Amino acid sequence: MKSKAIIVEQSFDCSPSRLWQAITKVEEMRQWFFSNIPDFRAELGFETQFMVDAGERQFMHLWKIIEVRPEQLIKYQWRYKDYEGTGIVTFEIDQKKGQTMLTLTNEGLESFQPKVPEFTRENCEGGWNYFINDRLKSYIAAIVR
Repeated sequence: MKSKAIIVEQSFDCSPSRLWQAITKVEEMRQWFFSNIPDFRAELGFETQFMVDAGERQFMHLWKIIEVRPEQLIKYQWRYKDYEGTGIVTFEIDQKKGQTMLTLTNEGLESFQPKVPEFTRENCEGGWNYFINDRLKSYIAAIVR
């Protein structure tokens, strides 16, 4: 059974180009997302991997870029080494009423092992809200002053 996607929307007081840089330039991503991302390029087929310590467990994140439309959309295939499941995470940028809007969509959560607490819907929703509505929002506000 396919579960409903997690969707997080946020508005930003910056240009779409500025937001695109924040979500695709590794130096900026390290400021608000994961500080240990070794490399990142907004290029179709680009792959990276890095470890995230979640306390009781560590997860090797495996990302592959599967779609790119510069300054509009970037889509990752998101997996974890040694765990079943594949998610698709999409960052989509749009302009509405003078604001730059980001819509993050996380699909495929049902494909992950349900007995892993970090893979629950509630944990994923909390994580995305933290990264987008807190960390990225604060980061953009600080750099566009």
